[in-house]
Amino acid sequence: MSRAPEAPSSAHVLRATLLVVLSACCFGSIAPLTVIATGHGMALESVQAWRYTTSAVLLVAVGWWRGAPLRRGVTPWFAPHILLVAGGGQATIATLALLSLQWIPTATASFLFYTFPAWVAVITAIRGIERLARTRVTALLLALGGIGFMVGAPSAASLNPLGVAAVLAAALAYALYIPILGSLQRQREAIDVSRAIAVGGAVLFVGWAVVTGTLFRIPDGVAFGASALQGVLSAVSFLAFLAGLRVL
Repeated sequence: MSRAPEAPSSAHVLRATLLVVLSACCFGSIAPLTVIATGHGMALESVQAWRYTTSAVLLVAVGWWRGAPLRRGVTPWFAPHILLVAGGGQATIATLALLSLQWIPTATASFLFYTFPAWVAVITAIRGIERLARTRVTALLLALGGIGFMVGAPSAASLNPLGVAAVLAAALAYALYIPILGSLQRQREAIDVSRAIAVGGAVLFVGWAVVTGTLFRIPDGVAFGASALQGVLSAVSFLAFLAGLRVL
């Protein structure tokens, strides 16, 4: 008879929670750094190409340093379809969220994007994966009420509907993407899934920047530094989030 998996200890849950908080803090820095880079004249696709390239180099180096082995019978993280799923999903989310900055303020975009846990709760309840207990229903109503307040408040008259729609679409896409990440790392380490996200995203954004001819149009060191710093923060975010997701 197979034994049921043991529930994680409170110490593991606390550590996983702190890792997710760290990931959120790092991700929260991406939007203002993007505004800095694009404000200096760098194209969005070029900013993201250098961001994901930096992340890919760092995470591949970490994986090599750790000597992360490939498991027998498990599709390697660098298989084309794994890169497409992991990198393509992340690239779609990043593009939608960062495009919204053309129409709405950074703080507003960040607030609306971080409603994705509410969408996760709705989706898991609809699919019957997790029940919506009273506490979760209260949290869900507060989160969705916050969206209604921001979008419907008199001061929100200046909020462009395109920007609101783009960032909410990014949040919904992220809510759908999280279970995919969870399935990818059932048989893989966090470092492998992180490398797949970064390398897949780098391939897509570099290809986009090459097509538009903006890859090497770097106006100054500030723009490039903001892009590269995003890559460092993203690498930390991917690893921290996936490590926390494994427990939570």
